[in-house]
Amino acid sequence: MKIKLTKGELKRQRDALKSYERYLPTLQLKKQQLQLEILHLNAALEDRRTKEKSKVAQRQAWAGLLTDKGVSLEAWLKPKEVVRGTRNVAGVDLPVFERLVFGLAEYDLFLTPLWVDQAVDALREIVSLRKEIEVLNEAQVILRQELRITTQRVNLFEKVKIPEAEEAIRLIKIYIGDQMTNAVGRSKIAKRKIERVMLVGS
Repeated sequence: MKIKLTKGELKRQRDALKSYERYLPTLQLKKQQLQLEILHLNAALEDRRTKEKSKVAQRQAWAGLLTDKGVSLEAWLKPKEVVRGTRNVAGVDLPVFERLVFGLAEYDLFLTPLWVDQAVDALREIVSLRKEIEVLNEAQVILRQELRITTQRVNLFEKVKIPEAEEAIRLIKIYIGDQMTNAVGRSKIAKRKIERVMLVGS
């Protein structure tokens, strides 16, 4: 690290150090918030996956009915729209799953088996849970990336920028101190020479 050993550079390094020390706590707080949010997302993901498994297990009870050749539920399980929102965590916008919008399941009530209504509702719940899990995973990826960048910045300030500025300040202060001591020494020598000249001349 090449630094100028001047008073101007000393001021610049002191200002930089103040700036780093002021900004570091903000970064550390952001890092903590991101870590906490990742934990919350992990819990939410675990919860939704458990629910999805439970719904799929319940479906197995009447899965045999779905092989009925006269009934195809596929068209009623395709969402028309995914409604998403966003929320801000520590300055990061995260996607939020709100709901899936499905079309109306229209079929002939006389020709369609009675269990179809329940099957459509149950399967739509599974489709919704899977979409929610997908959005939670997406948020997780964004958070992990932001946490990586924030951690790098915290490390840069803690381990590089602040120690560098402190070391630069120390070196400049030593140099300026030495210069002042030398200047005092030189002025004493000069004073003695003048006194000698004056003594000789008198």
